Amino acid sequence: MTFDKIFFAFVIVLALTLNLGFVVGDIANIAHHNRYELFASLVVSLVATVMKFGDRSQLGSTMLATSLVADLQLMAAAAFWAYATLDGSYPSVHDTVTIVSLAMGALAANVISVVLLIIETASLRR
Repeated sequence: MTFDKIFFAFVIVLALTLNLGFVVGDIANIAHHNRYELFASLVVSLVATVMKFGDRSQLGSTMLATSLVADLQLMAAAAFWAYATLDGSYPSVHDTVTIVSLAMGALAANVISVVLLIIETASLRR
């Protein structure tokens, strides 16, 4: 057990949990989704992506790909939220559904990333 492996797993699981925390709630009600949680989810997901750049294995490449997908989805959700509120109003129901749907796509990618992390951890020899 090394500190860098613990921190790596911590960041990946934190990205998943922040993403899940943003998505949970009524998909059409903007009051159930916090913009700061979306921002935190995006930042932690970007940190997780940077941490995956050094792994050259096939499993590491797949984990990097899933993380890039999560980043792209979260950036699209944040950009759409910013665009929908340019006039200072709250996002409409249609806009809220789009934002949360994009974050759900990132959640799927983060779940795959955590499953791959578990598979990699389970396959390590002692």
